[in-house]
Amino acid sequence: MKVYQKLFRAGSNRTVNQLTTKPARTFAGGGKIEKMPKDATEFDICIVGGLNGTALTKFLQNEGKGLKMAIITDRSKFIIPELYFLSSHDAVKSLKLESGSVASQVNAASRVDANLRATKIDPEANKISISNGKEYTYKALVYAPGFDHTVDNLPGLREFEDAGDQTNVFSHIPDKIDRLDRNYYHGFQQYGGDYIVYDPARPYKDEGSNFYAFYYEYILKQDSLHGRAARNARVQYWTPNKSIFDFDYANEVVMDDCHKRGIDVMLGWDLKQVKYNEYGEKIGVFENVDSGETIEKDFMGMSINPPQKPQKEAVESGLTDKNGLIDVNPYTLQHRKYENVFAFGSAANIPTTRSAHATMAQSPVVKHNVQRYLKGQSLNAIYDGYTYMPLLLGQTTATSFQHYYDFEPHPKNHMSPHHGVFGRLYFKYLLRNLVGTSSKYSGFKQNYGPPYWHFNPRYDEVEHNEYLQRKGLDKKATGQLA
Repeated sequence: MKVYQKLFRAGSNRTVNQLTTKPARTFAGGGKIEKMPKDATEFDICIVGGLNGTALTKFLQNEGKGLKMAIITDRSKFIIPELYFLSSHDAVKSLKLESGSVASQVNAASRVDANLRATKIDPEANKISISNGKEYTYKALVYAPGFDHTVDNLPGLREFEDAGDQTNVFSHIPDKIDRLDRNYYHGFQQYGGDYIVYDPARPYKDEGSNFYAFYYEYILKQDSLHGRAARNARVQYWTPNKSIFDFDYANEVVMDDCHKRGIDVMLGWDLKQVKYNEYGEKIGVFENVDSGETIEKDFMGMSINPPQKPQKEAVESGLTDKNGLIDVNPYTLQHRKYENVFAFGSAANIPTTRSAHATMAQSPVVKHNVQRYLKGQSLNAIYDGYTYMPLLLGQTTATSFQHYYDFEPHPKNHMSPHHGVFGRLYFKYLLRNLVGTSSKYSGFKQNYGPPYWHFNPRYDEVEHNEYLQRKGLDKKATGQLA
């Protein structure tokens, strides 16, 4: 009897092992880790980036394939962008706002250079110089640097920033948790005059989820009902872009709602400076992008998404196009010139609406393709341009938009009506979804990454890829020989 039990257990274990995969790090950190030598300078993969680069390193480690990797990042912890605005008014607790530390996500088997920057990238020699004076060589480089996004990108904004929230001018930059205290009263002190919401010229980080004019109009409406706001108080949306969204469906829905809710939409106006005039009034200096006309607009309050610029080292490396974006194939996310360079996130010239979920959808494509490249195999993971654009309509209602490349609507695009009981239910779903997804993506718990987390996606060879077939594209579209 004992013999049969042993045989049965052995057969069951083989079946389980064939059907499931387990991360390299499991309970209590898994087995013994072979630590990366401190003097190591030659790597299979160098990853340069922040939150997304750290997450990708974690996912690659869990493959358990013994890749020599280095992660270079300018911080040891990150603010999760999609939770920032919701955390600012306590819809999401501030404890959820920060990612897991780099050290908690990436184990000692990889080189971790936190609180450092890549000061120079030489793709011809496959070398990276770091701000601590060290130089690394790589077989493959994954670059996800994001944009340079600071208050110093807009003249005059630093003075308002340093003066505190009594200026009623708020910079929305997901850079540090202290900003929650600095920006807590955004939208709540609009008792008269114009409250301006400003977004910069595209491309910019999270351009698909940063439209907050409805949120502020909702607050203003509540204040008006309670007699706390004058009748002349209005919300205005200013941007140098010619539309709120590039996605026509979403843009039409939002423009129509702006008209119904009395939000002034000022398209084609670039904010050049914020200042006080001689009478102590707050002034925004705007320039018309077509005529070059300059006007000075007074305001009572302003929520500003400051202009975003390409990272200096990216431009100087020769990896970018004429617009300062990293020049990659939109399907494989492989650099068009340097085949051992891959990039994803906001700073890559990927023709889709930038959002946190778009970057998450790109992550498994890069993870798979960079490993295929190192093995000398063709790249078969294809990014279809998927993006998810959550839209806050107030403090308790929300909806969303989703699309592929060429702004082809996703089957779940605008799946929830954006008013009434469905809008409120979707708002609750949105909170759970954003918190849960960000926890899996950038928390310390080990997994394989999106889209399935507990196991890797599988990819057909390019010739059989359904998305490319639907679009009438062949292997040449991926930058590879047919």
